[in-house]
Amino acid sequence: MHRVDESPNAWIHFLDAIPATVREAVLAILHRSGLRTSPMPADAQGYGLMVLRAVDDRVLEQIRLACRRAVVLVLVVAPCRLSATEAWSLLRAGAADVMRWAPLPADAAQVGARLSRLRTVQALVDSPRVRDVLVGDSPAWRALVRQVVELAVFSRGPVLITGESGTGKELIARLIHDLDRRADKGSMVIVDCTTITPELSGSEFFGHERGAFTGAMNPREGAFALAHRGTLFLDEIGELPPPLQAQLLRVVQEGKYKRVGSNAWQQTEFRLVSATHRDLDAGVADGSFRADLYYRIAGSICRTPRLAERKEDVLELAAHFQAGFDDGDGGEGFDEPVRQYLKARDYPGNVRELRRVVSWLCHRHAGGGPVTIGDVPEDERPAGTESSRDALQLCFERAARDAIDLGLGLKEIGQTATDCAIRLAIEREQGNLHRAALRLGVTDRALQLRRAQQRPLH
Repeated sequence: MHRVDESPNAWIHFLDAIPATVREAVLAILHRSGLRTSPMPADAQGYGLMVLRAVDDRVLEQIRLACRRAVVLVLVVAPCRLSATEAWSLLRAGAADVMRWAPLPADAAQVGARLSRLRTVQALVDSPRVRDVLVGDSPAWRALVRQVVELAVFSRGPVLITGESGTGKELIARLIHDLDRRADKGSMVIVDCTTITPELSGSEFFGHERGAFTGAMNPREGAFALAHRGTLFLDEIGELPPPLQAQLLRVVQEGKYKRVGSNAWQQTEFRLVSATHRDLDAGVADGSFRADLYYRIAGSICRTPRLAERKEDVLELAAHFQAGFDDGDGGEGFDEPVRQYLKARDYPGNVRELRRVVSWLCHRHAGGGPVTIGDVPEDERPAGTESSRDALQLCFERAARDAIDLGLGLKEIGQTATDCAIRLAIEREQGNLHRAALRLGVTDRALQLRRAQQRPLH
């Protein structure tokens, strides 16, 4: 029977009018399997089980609120069948997994194993080893980081990382290699496919023997040999021409290759991680990318979000970059107008462009203290009030567009915006509700009432 650590494993919350006999039976199954539970805390942190019989908007909203801070597994105990649409809606609300307990099982081994896996992944996600590399706390980014950590630790299969340039694809590849738990793990070898030509590909990938061609004065190991028992990272794999795609496919399939100028087969075994900014599905459709190679490299797919999809990470990323540029005169933090400028600005080059912007600011700054508005280069400054309003309008439009794409309704968008504004104002005023109310332009009483409406779980 699966057992985890001796501390309470998870809180539990029954979402609707589940009969007392069913509640008692669920708790008994969990306890028999070594899973000790506690009531759901007011702030719903940690790991939790939410038990329900039916899926509706009220249930989805409660799960969504709980999942803001907690990792939640959903147990469905209704005898009726849970539809695929309902199961997907629970995951979209933030649930880590959905299990149907109808009829009730003999034990909770599956729940225990799932919680143990989630705890391992979350511990790594929250560790400096990961947080110092993949910086950010936005929901989109945290979901990607959890996916990357789980793939790195619990999988050995190939990974394809897709996304625009400047979104951190190489950082993710390096982290996958770093977290790989193979006892005999070799090195990580990086091949930039934009620089590979058919004339040089043989030597670059396969290596060559002495005298294999003019200029081959000494034997050379290629990427396949250097990556043996390690990780081969093919950056921008979508740029490989079809002949090189065919050569790569054979090695990936068979794990064998020949050096240029040799008839002897060499064995190689590596984890393949690839990255591209191109749409490889479209490439397969138009014939520019081999379908058989695509299915070999895309064992798991990670999509890196654009910075526009994780705008709430801008200031944290900026602080991270500022610390890296610290030469004793690069500033400590950012003045409020600079913070607003950083949040409102567009970043077509994504995180790479944000890093460049922060570099400008830090190199222009002098005298310690926070970076101030005078450090913003002249050609970066808003033309006037209207352009500031336009930037703010664009910021709201991006957030609203993302919310609509996620399937949120007008009421939910408005409520989410209000909740965020209240939370941020209180944080900005360090918990002082009176000053937060003044900042928001409402009375103390109105702010208290709105805060109370944010806590349907209590």
